[in-house]
Amino acid sequence: MTIPSHLLTITPLAGKTAVVTGAGGGIGKAIAVLFASAGANVVIAEINEEAGKQAAAEIQSSGGHALFVATDVSKSASVQSMVQAALTRFGGLHVAVNNAAMQCDTTPVSELDEDYWNKIISVNFTGVALCLKWELQAMIAQGSGGSIINMASATIRKPGPQMPAYTAAKHGVLGLTRSAAMENGVHKIRVNALSPGGTMTELTATGLEKLGLTEADMASRIGVLGRFAKPEEIAHAALWLALDTSSYITGAFMPVDAGYDLV
Repeated sequence: MTIPSHLLTITPLAGKTAVVTGAGGGIGKAIAVLFASAGANVVIAEINEEAGKQAAAEIQSSGGHALFVATDVSKSASVQSMVQAALTRFGGLHVAVNNAAMQCDTTPVSELDEDYWNKIISVNFTGVALCLKWELQAMIAQGSGGSIINMASATIRKPGPQMPAYTAAKHGVLGLTRSAAMENGVHKIRVNALSPGGTMTELTATGLEKLGLTEADMASRIGVLGRFAKPEEIAHAALWLALDTSSYITGAFMPVDAGYDLV
């Protein structure tokens, strides 16, 4: 994935530093690439070192500025190190996208997989809380405000079947978002949630293949537009929330799901 050449002259994030967790692929990588194209110094926070290093290298080869930091968002010390790396390398932290997450569980509530429940909650929910903790501390200390975007899900508006842990965690992300927004407006820090619907990533394609389904088989079930989103479409919504053009929005969640709840 390379930065489109026509975007290299549009740099509304110039001079700012953004952390994107789970940026080794899919939506996270698309956000990191777009933020870099908008002039940001981007910290690629990723538990998969190979994917994270590759994403950072692609941004750098396209003229952007990126730093890979191996990060396990379920571990407080790891998240603290991620934030410190941003401060040390780039001198500040202005935008954060808390995107890292595990895939959905596949059992009904009545047959809850307790081990997988604990894993999902530790990454998809506690991981966001830990990211908020350390990101907010850094932004408060800077005194210049900031924008934090937490990745929620279309399951906030309409739960899917047999994914109770994932759905519960994403509802929790919305609660964290609103709490953090309420507490930190005084610091000029905005905190919002982005709620993407079905998005065609490598993981999505692999999942469909395992189920013996095609993109066309699922397209009509995930929204009224009859197709999956491209990761770049979600990334542009994240960019808008990162910019001063959304300066009066905080404590909100933005659906980017093609009317998933209308299907």
